[in-house]
Amino acid sequence: MSWSSSLTVFLLAQLPPDGAAQLQKVDRVMPALQRMATDPDVIEAVRAQNARRVPLATIREQDDTWRASPVLTPFKQRVLDTGCSRALGRHRARLGVVVAEAFAMDDQGALVGSTRRTSDYWQGDEAKFQVPYTRGQPLREKPFFDESSQSYVIQVSLPVRDGGRTIGALTVGLSLLDL
Repeated sequence: MSWSSSLTVFLLAQLPPDGAAQLQKVDRVMPALQRMATDPDVIEAVRAQNARRVPLATIREQDDTWRASPVLTPFKQRVLDTGCSRALGRHRARLGVVVAEAFAMDDQGALVGSTRRTSDYWQGDEAKFQVPYTRGQPLREKPFFDESSQSYVIQVSLPVRDGGRTIGALTVGLSLLDL
């Protein structure tokens, strides 16, 4: 058995058997996640990035470059150093290890800030962006092994609103082993 297969078997064995209990734990942290989505620094950062009106073709080129390199490039570092990333980091510190990662997206699904490197820059083609942005509803995805955080997570995505208008989305990966 390979190293990664052994790790997968080990981690699967560590998952709590009671899925309903896990979902109740997610429900208990939802108020804290909603505070992240309504943080003034997050809202201001999303608003500012939306105002730049970067063409989608440019965002997709940036996404291709982001995904092509596994190393921390200057562009990736700039995203990790934003005020939005710092605001998300403050919320993550309050919640502890239960938050594997958190990231905010603009009105096209491009990253505005993140607590860690994500596997891609553009999330616009994914439900984690589309559901909260277009429908204005939270989305709780099925648990999975997340390569970027190297943990089993359940991702919860919420709309980021400026007043009553949805201007972006926020995704938080909650560690199933730490819930």
